[in-house]
Amino acid sequence: MSLSTPDLIGTAAAVCSMASFTPQIAKMWRERDASSVSLRMYVVTVTGFILWTAYGVLTRSWPVAGANAVCLTLSAVILALKWRFRDGPKT
Repeated sequence: MSLSTPDLIGTAAAVCSMASFTPQIAKMWRERDASSVSLRMYVVTVTGFILWTAYGVLTRSWPVAGANAVCLTLSAVILALKWRFRDGPKT
């Protein structure tokens, strides 16, 4: 099965979007510090991914729903780490 140019571009975009959250998660986990992460920004980001996932499901666009569900999960992890490490690193 061969992918069309739009499918290849869409796949690459989805992979980049999903991968973009992993460095932040790794940094927060390694340093046990979330002080540099904007709570408001990630609340808006998570909300956006909830809406995009719902849109993908409602329109039966499974690539949109799937990619945004993964991004939702990863951005929600960042929000959870922001909460967990809200007091900064323990020394």
